[in-house]
Amino acid sequence: MRRSRWLAPWKDSLVKPAIYHCVSRVVDRQFVFGDAEREQFRIYLRMYENFSGCRILSYCLMSNHFHILLEVPPMPQGGLTDEELLKRLRAIYSDAVVGLVEKELREAREKGLTAYAEQIHARYTYRMHDLSQFMKTVLQRMTRWYNLHDMGTDKLSKIALPRGLVRVGWGHETFPLAGSVEGFVGEAGDLPLRFSCGGSAVCVRGCGA
Repeated sequence: MRRSRWLAPWKDSLVKPAIYHCVSRVVDRQFVFGDAEREQFRIYLRMYENFSGCRILSYCLMSNHFHILLEVPPMPQGGLTDEELLKRLRAIYSDAVVGLVEKELREAREKGLTAYAEQIHARYTYRMHDLSQFMKTVLQRMTRWYNLHDMGTDKLSKIALPRGLVRVGWGHETFPLAGSVEGFVGEAGDLPLRFSCGGSAVCVRGCGA
């Protein structure tokens, strides 16, 4: 049964950081994360970290699930400038797409269409500084990549499957942390042999990497 995600009561605080332990498992606990899959997942994590404004403090990727220690700061007061927005868009969009957005913003500013410029920002900023959107977009992107990659090499690729069929799914949970990061990561137990860890020096030390 799906449960509502519990967000830290202080999630909008500019002083106390909102840090979450995010856990996600591959559907049916299939062991699908090999070296190539873990490397691709790391790429997507960093891409959406740069886009969203969230901060990955630490992560551990294993064969059929992963852990992420994620800080979700509030949107900066006053929002993003046009330059800041475009910089974030470059993390996940092509130069052509960013160029079109830049042109649209420039024309709106030149014509004094402030409300329209704000609408352009809103197309993208609703996915920033948001725990649910971060997890959703990373998992969707990884699922699409895996399905396309696997469909090209797996024996099942010879079967005519419906377009858009998702062969890898996820179940995930998040837990806001009230204590220190050091106290949390220091409790890490034994890990499977095939895993990848990363993040800040303080967090990685807790994973024994």
